[in-house]
Amino acid sequence: MTDKGLTKKDEMLVELLMKTGLSKNMAKTLVFLRKKEETTSVEIESATSLRQPEVSIAMQELRRRKWVSKRDIKKEGKGRPVHSNKLAVPFEKIMDIIEAEERKKIETIENNVKQLKELAK
Repeated sequence: MTDKGLTKKDEMLVELLMKTGLSKNMAKTLVFLRKKEETTSVEIESATSLRQPEVSIAMQELRRRKWVSKRDIKKEGKGRPVHSNKLAVPFEKIMDIIEAEERKKIETIENNVKQLKELAK
């Protein structure tokens, strides 16, 4: 496995995460973050082939869900601050959360089907 980019297994994981309703950008960012202790948006951009605004939006959503934390890195000179990002909870815990959400969807669908059958009688 190379440090740069996503492996075939990573790409499969991205596809499956997208099927659960995550955006492609969030899924790619999350899969890359799981392999790194801490990383910058620039690293995420180059590894995932996402553009800066796409990474920013994905990171905002991942932080909103409290899955990712951000810290500022002091930098020499002027310019925008650099942010370091890392998973705030273990990847396995995120998978548990997604699994629970998916099971809830199944339950809702099953209840809808049951009600449809009842009302159709």
